[in-house]
Amino acid sequence: MSDDRLIVALDVPNAIAGLELAGKLGDAVSFYKIGLGMLTGGGLALANELKGEHGKRIFLDMKLFDIGATVEAAVRGLAQFELDFLTVHGDPHVVRAAQEGKGGSDLKILAVTVLTSLDRADLDAGCIKPGDIRDIVLERAINALNAGADGLIASPQEASLLRALPEAEGKLIVTPGVRPAGADLGDQKRVMTPAEAIANGADHVVVGRPVWRAEDPRAAAQAILRELASPQAKRPNS
Repeated sequence: MSDDRLIVALDVPNAIAGLELAGKLGDAVSFYKIGLGMLTGGGLALANELKGEHGKRIFLDMKLFDIGATVEAAVRGLAQFELDFLTVHGDPHVVRAAQEGKGGSDLKILAVTVLTSLDRADLDAGCIKPGDIRDIVLERAINALNAGADGLIASPQEASLLRALPEAEGKLIVTPGVRPAGADLGDQKRVMTPAEAIANGADHVVVGRPVWRAEDPRAAAQAILRELASPQAKRPNS
């Protein structure tokens, strides 16, 4: 059984390409992320096929944000597919609505704090209040957890701070912005290696381009899995 701490992002054009990549990865990978970019390319159908026919775990990365009633209705519809993780923005009204929508399902609602592609200059451009980005992440995280989030999406650079929050006890921390040593950073600005992210308190790391752009995606995934199994990925005092 593959180590499900690794979530491979299927950031490919459509469901056909996603199935082809999953076929190359085979039993090396057990957990996949399907994002908004593939929604019109058969993303939900791909999620259902990977889950129902191949036994994979699925993280649906929709980053929902709307009025409460709309979020609740959207999550209620998605919960019927028995997927594993779903992202929403960490605003408390959104988190509360998502929890209402998921009902008694096992779907985990993960709150986005600050996108890992953003830095302080981006927050300034978006008229977000001044302050250190880590302080804003912490404040948003606490508010989301108090609103009932099952976990958090955050940069691996903030994972240790989030893991130390009393409110985060027993909650999931999932980190995009993860790149193996030497990999191209792409559009990510706040990054760490997979081992560093796990050591800092993450439960799962999300890796996309370094796997699906590799000449041998399965070998690339297996290299990450070896890193996750190394002593460098061990949390202090664990």
